[in-house]
Amino acid sequence: MDKKSKIFFIVFFLLIIGSIVATYWRIVVKKDYIIEAQTDCDPETEECFIWECDPNSNEEGEACVEDPEENIWYYKVVQRKANKIPDCDPEKDENCEPWICEPEEKDCKEILCDEKTAVEQEAECNDPEEYLRNNPPEESEGEGLDEEECGEGDEACLEQEEQEEDIETENSGEESQINLFPTGDDAEVDADVTSQTENPVESE
Repeated sequence: MDKKSKIFFIVFFLLIIGSIVATYWRIVVKKDYIIEAQTDCDPETEECFIWECDPNSNEEGEACVEDPEENIWYYKVVQRKANKIPDCDPEKDENCEPWICEPEEKDCKEILCDEKTAVEQEAECNDPEEYLRNNPPEESEGEGLDEEECGEGDEACLEQEEQEEDIETENSGEESQINLFPTGDDAEVDADVTSQTENPVESE
């Protein structure tokens, strides 16, 4: 092997080793790469992707189950740098939010459903307005008690009504009270009027 061939192979192997080291440093050490994940989406306010189970499939994760709520999933896609993702488990830590972008965070974005992204995800889009029409929000227990009369034996409802009546009575009583002891400027005016009445000025 001549001298030129030796130099060529030395340079070639150095380039390969340098590329491996640089890749290891970027991916393993600095974690300078993008991770894409599917996460929960709010169908009432966001245009989400829709995943539905396959009734003809027996594969776990695609087949339908008994619970109808688990047979459909509204999701969005999040892209975030690996070095920005916290090392925690959302199932064990309630404060762990690995897929929420920080304010003005670079290389982090949420991808919602539109004509283009729906084709990429091979999914359908959710319309929040249509979702709310088909799934109106349920009234809270407090609102239901206010609108409906209490049934016989419903102690919780009757107690709440009594408390509301007491509050209304107190408020109406406070509004109807007359201020018999004026203070401030009103008191000074009343005092002047009283003194003039008791000591009238004699006319010449």
